[in-house]
Amino acid sequence: MPAERVSGIPFGLGFTKPHNYWEVVRTAWQNKRNPLFTWRILRDGVCDGCALGTTGMRDFTMKGIHLCTVRLNLLPLNTMGPLDIRILEDVGRLRSVSSKDLRALGRLPYPMLRRRGDPGFHRISWDEAFGIAARRIRTAPPDRIAFFVTSRGMTNESYYVANKVARFLGTNHIDNSSRPCHSPSTTGLKDTIGVAASTCSYTDWIGSDLIVFFGSDVPNNQPVTTKYLYYAKKQGTKIAVVNPMREPGLERYWVPSVPGSALFGTRFADAFFPVHTGGDIAFIHGVLKHMIEKGWVRDDFVSNHTTGYETLRESIEHEPWEQLERQSGLRRQAMFDFAEMYSRARTAVFVWSMGITHHRFGVDNVKAIVNLGLAGGIVGRAKCGLMPIRGHSGVQGGSEMGANPKDFGLGFPVNDENASRFEGIWGFRPPTAHGMTAVGMIDAAHAGGLDVLYMAGGNFLETLPEPDYVREALTRIPLRIHQDIVLTSAMLVDPSYAVLLFPAQTRYEQRGGGTQTSTERRVYFSPEIPGRRIDGV
Repeated sequence: MPAERVSGIPFGLGFTKPHNYWEVVRTAWQNKRNPLFTWRILRDGVCDGCALGTTGMRDFTMKGIHLCTVRLNLLPLNTMGPLDIRILEDVGRLRSVSSKDLRALGRLPYPMLRRRGDPGFHRISWDEAFGIAARRIRTAPPDRIAFFVTSRGMTNESYYVANKVARFLGTNHIDNSSRPCHSPSTTGLKDTIGVAASTCSYTDWIGSDLIVFFGSDVPNNQPVTTKYLYYAKKQGTKIAVVNPMREPGLERYWVPSVPGSALFGTRFADAFFPVHTGGDIAFIHGVLKHMIEKGWVRDDFVSNHTTGYETLRESIEHEPWEQLERQSGLRRQAMFDFAEMYSRARTAVFVWSMGITHHRFGVDNVKAIVNLGLAGGIVGRAKCGLMPIRGHSGVQGGSEMGANPKDFGLGFPVNDENASRFEGIWGFRPPTAHGMTAVGMIDAAHAGGLDVLYMAGGNFLETLPEPDYVREALTRIPLRIHQDIVLTSAMLVDPSYAVLLFPAQTRYEQRGGGTQTSTERRVYFSPEIPGRRIDGV
């Protein structure tokens, strides 16, 4: 029986959001150790949960406490002690252990080495570890060296150093997890409005007439936004959801500070539009078709601030309703209902995430949303905007700081002109050929075209498709270097020559502190937090 049904409380009692009361209790219990260090991180550190961004427990969007179970669930990773390295002597016993249980074993305390044929890892000194890495990197051609940098917990400084080191070694094969997640947003927004980031702030949600979520489940991925939505609804905001699944958290959610929410939940969505998977463009074109027929397009805004509208209009007018209904999975009346809701709203914010971007036609999905936004004139005004919402803390800074195969950073593309620009800053000329993406790295490794892969966090076995193919590719890389705070299943993949494990610091241990960029492109400083440290890190 599902956990949320074991209670007589009307809204449920369990571990699955939005019925997650017991999860909160369990999370609090998991943080019972090192209470002073835990409190300092919560009070002074920048959240390493989602990409809303906050310093301490307060943010710029609302009054009161900014805290959620995502952040609380991550806290033990920052405060727990070291793992017993003896368990790494035979990795065969760990291959059946879940990723969650691998993380719970504790922090990586020392550099570890496993050579081909060894059953597991043994401890080595930092000098020996650096020597092994340096010798292999020195003998490898630059185009056979690659770097990948994860997002959660990373600081802008870490991204920038990785970017600079890769270029110093002569390679542009560097990628970060924000690009696989939201590269369609980057491309779609650059091609349409010229800026690859949100056009508004979270504060624009509160007071907007309408908020639309396309392929985005914020209660699960950015739980604090439920408070923003609560305040928005108090001011009359309507919420619409375009998604194949009727997400329960967007229907009702437990907002702890709201009276009665624990019993019955707080209702959010006013309308669900359950499109087919991949049916977003057809749905949006149906909405635009209604808006054109009814004269609901904001003609003044379109004529003064956009180009190409006539071409789009003619294309949509020739799309038959039967085709749009079949591809979207919804009747034209549903498209009319959305068009009417949108057209009645004086202000609106469109929010989307990986339900939109993780398609072969993800860029086209994003462009369709942008076109719908421009047709309604919701760019450049208060309480309006287009928001590709980010999932992990600091993810916005990954590409902006240059951990990107096609950009040196700050929007400067990889080319001769910008190579000269950075040569003047760095004192060496970076390469000018486009680098490989994460998927390209795995394909190259599978074909025997990669000698060194340096992964700062991340786990391709769990984030890329076809894990068997990925595992085989990893086994063909002569030297893999995994730098992380905990064990991952990718570390346990057999080596071609050797696998090095480098223990990492958390953002709260970074000497002198560091910065993080939120979805809104606010840059937050997270100070070094005094407390437990891991020997050898």
